[in-house]
Order: sequence, then C-alpha cells, then structure tokens
Amino acid sequence: MASQSDPEKRIKVLIVDDSALVRALLTKILGADPALQVVGTAPDAFIAREKIKILNPDVLTLDVEMPRMDGLQFLRNLMRLRPMPVVMCSSLTERGADITLAALELGAIDFVTKPKVDVAHALEAYAAELIGKVKVAAVARVRPLVPRPPANQAGAPQRPRPELQFRTTDQIVAIGASTGGTEAIRQVLARLPPDAPGMVITQHIPRAFSAPFAARLNASSQLSVQEAQDGALILPGQAYIAPGDLHLTVERDGARYRCRLRNEAPVNRHRPSVDVLFRSVAEQVGQNAVGVILTGMGADGARGLKEMRDKGALTIAQDEKSSVVWGMPGAAVTLDAVDRILPIEQIAAGLVGPDDDRGDTEERLAAGS
Repeated sequence: MASQSDPEKRIKVLIVDDSALVRALLTKILGADPALQVVGTAPDAFIAREKIKILNPDVLTLDVEMPRMDGLQFLRNLMRLRPMPVVMCSSLTERGADITLAALELGAIDFVTKPKVDVAHALEAYAAELIGKVKVAAVARVRPLVPRPPANQAGAPQRPRPELQFRTTDQIVAIGASTGGTEAIRQVLARLPPDAPGMVITQHIPRAFSAPFAARLNASSQLSVQEAQDGALILPGQAYIAPGDLHLTVERDGARYRCRLRNEAPVNRHRPSVDVLFRSVAEQVGQNAVGVILTGMGADGARGLKEMRDKGALTIAQDEKSSVVWGMPGAAVTLDAVDRILPIEQIAAGLVGPDDDRGDTEERLAAGS
C-alpha cells in the first residue's frame, strides 16, 4: 500500500460539496488515511470542473444536491466528456435515493450517505466506509456514458400474463451483487421475458434505497419487480428485492416457494447478505435453482454459490471485463463455484436459454470468458 512517503502513489481525491462543514469533515476523514491525498475541494460543479482540469484527481466525491448545477447533471456531463471514478454523497431520503440510483445508472461507482456531523460516535464507522469506497472506486472499471433508449420506447413493459400469477414456479433464480450491482441487475432484468422464472435478488443497499431501487427496476423491465415481503409467494414473472437491513431467504412450502425476511446478525458484514440468500436456495430449492453472482467488492456470496452448485444448481458469474469490481464473481470462480462466466449482456440469455452447454464450462473458465 502507498504511504505518506511516496505521495505520487497516493490516490488523489477531489471533494465536491456545497456545505463547508461537510467538505472539512470529508477532508479530515480522507486525509487521515496514508493511501489517500485530498488534492482539493469545490463548493459547486463549475468550480469542480476547473479543479479537475488543474488537479487531475483519481476519484471524485460528489454531492447529490448542489446549487447552480445539481450533482446528477454534472455527473452526466463528466461521464460523457471525462469519465472518472465518482463516489456520490447522498441523503437518506426518497429524493436522495432516486437521484443516487440515477447517478449509478450514469456510471458513478458507488455512494455513501451524508455524514451526520453531530453524531460523533457514528463517525468512525462512517470514516471506514467512506475510505473503503474511495479506494475501491480508484481501481474500479469506469463505464463511459452511452445513451440508451428510454425504457418504454417500444411501449409500456409487458407484465406477466394473468395465468402466471396463479401457478407456481418450477425454478428459482437467485441473484447477488454489490458495487456496480444496481446497474448490472437492471441490465439482466431488462433482457428477460415476462414469463421468466421467479427471481430473488440481494443487492447490498441501505434500507431507504431498496424500495426506490425495486420501483426503478419495475419501470425498466417486463417483470413485475417489488421489494420482498415476508411470506410472499414466489411466482413466475416476478422479482423480489431484499429490503435493506434484512436478510432475504427462500422457504419451500409444499410445491411452492416463499420469501422469508430475517433480522439476524450481518454476514460478511452485510445485511442483506448474498451468502444467506444463496445458502437458503441451496437447501430449499437445490437443483431446480440458478445462482448468479454479479459485480461487487469482497467475497459475499461465493461460498453460498458453491453450496448451490454442490446441490446441482446451475451457477453463473459475471465476467471480469464487464464487472465494475470483479471481487465477488472472482472469489466465486476461485472457490470452483461457477459453471459459466458470462458478460453482463449475455446473462439473461443464460438464464432462460437452453441448458445444454455446461460441457464447455472448463473451456470458459480457462479462458476467463
């Protein structure tokens, strides 16, 4: 790791926030880490634009709501003209969640909530989260902004046919993701047909963000996407998002499957945890399941995916090239938990297409494709 003695190797950070108090606090937090160097601050997007040209930072922390030009518009311009790693600073409000999720679609690497400057005992945990996410952003794969057609360009998304609402699903698809996952999940679900198998999804996300996240997915998908409720029947054409701060599991109920929510201790420092979801699917669904692990920092989900594969489930990992961070998928590959490694744009087809190509798994793994 870089140290104070080799400043040229430190990660250069520019802090953009309209609050002088927040700028000072973030400067103090990030400046205390020997691997980071705060090269400057800016109170708005216009000053930030000039400082980016002069200071050439490695990572930007960007306030969601600012005067003169809001963070979303500035990010849109930045990702079009000079793509770089950005960590958003968001408030824990419905508006803050919606704007932050839109920022992640535009290419922001991750987000942190606004620091509570009046709660001293919470700052240590906040500092660790902020520093960790800035370091991840510095090595993450930045996606240049590419315009995409509106979700409803071809008309309103088709919803599951009425008869699908009343029959059970023969197969469960379990998806887990973290850093970069909100956009990766959107891409997978947007390519699925309205009668796809029932989906259960764990994304590392705060409590205030999971319902808006489900709503955004619902608007851009032919599936019916909702925040999971305890006891909800898992049906074809439906996708269930783990609520922030609750573990999502699957429980067999005769010939049917239900969502179960648990308020137990974090696993791998996460609640919801991908491992918790995958392990329940391995136990309750077995070979009738498909497990998908997408972009994310760390190793949450790798062991659970291995348990799914050991029970006969098909397992898929997002490939390194299309991942923002290949931590979770890479850990799963290392554990021999993966049948197929696919780029994000091919995962939907891998879920609903023919299941006769497992024979080329070794070739795919060897090629890392």
